[in-house]
Amino acid sequence: MTKRGNFDVSRREFIEAGVVASIGTLLTSPLPAAEPTGLSLPLITKAIPSTAERIAAIGIGTDSFRDKLRDEIRAELKRMSELGGSVIDTAAAYGDSEALIGQALESLGTRDKMFIATKLVGGESNRRSGTTGADSFGRSLERLKTPRVDLLQVHNLNGVAVLIPLMQEWKKAGRIRYVGVTTSRVSQHAEIIDVMRNYPLDFIQVDYSIANRDAAEAIFPLALERKLAVLANLPFGHSSLFRQASERELPSWAADIDVATWGQYFLKYVISHPAVTCAIPGSTKVSHLVDNQGAGRGRLPDAAMRRKMEEYWDHRP
Repeated sequence: MTKRGNFDVSRREFIEAGVVASIGTLLTSPLPAAEPTGLSLPLITKAIPSTAERIAAIGIGTDSFRDKLRDEIRAELKRMSELGGSVIDTAAAYGDSEALIGQALESLGTRDKMFIATKLVGGESNRRSGTTGADSFGRSLERLKTPRVDLLQVHNLNGVAVLIPLMQEWKKAGRIRYVGVTTSRVSQHAEIIDVMRNYPLDFIQVDYSIANRDAAEAIFPLALERKLAVLANLPFGHSSLFRQASERELPSWAADIDVATWGQYFLKYVISHPAVTCAIPGSTKVSHLVDNQGAGRGRLPDAAMRRKMEEYWDHRP
């Protein structure tokens, strides 16, 4: 699910308005009997540097989901598994998100196919409430209906000094497989760089899109140097990129990298950066999920094509 500002056009509104005729039918119509052509292309996977384990390059990000979305979440996770996607990013602070994901995966019998990432907060707010990092982690495992998670992250760098030593212990005990930290704000980029230099990590999660490239300059070189996997959040910029795309035509040369929609253009740009391991776009619609997963197949832009994509996007009509 994506959050919206006062001047944002959501992906749903963008699609329903029919502002880009060439892609409107693909994104808004019910799933046809035959899948879109792009889903028959080879799946793009990328390696986690610390282990060389490969994961699908497009996952799904979640937000503060409520029970009314139960059926939609289950349908999305079912379809994502069928299409080869695996990474699910959630957080203890995201409403009923963990519980809905846990229930869906249990009913589908697909837990072992999925790469579950969740987040903890261990800062001042937890000390005031008396809730420890261990309490929060135990609750997450219970809600996700699993004895371990694949990736546990410190949410927005809140409580790094307290939580990372605990997380390292849980990793040794087999309760988590990877340790990470997250941010979704450019204002925290200097802080996450400091954490990357001073703590043992497997993953970082950071905001990155074709319209928000700060991480590529400030963070990704260090991630490559320290062999850290990168989850890219906000690849659509809180849906603002769809508002901007409503005034643009998708370039014909996008087909050269197996891109059929603006959503795929944005996602392929993100996952083609050598430092990015997986993008986690938010979604609560199966049609959006399918379009996103289409970006995780076929050809990736090389450095020259990435520059071309930037130049086209930066040149406003």
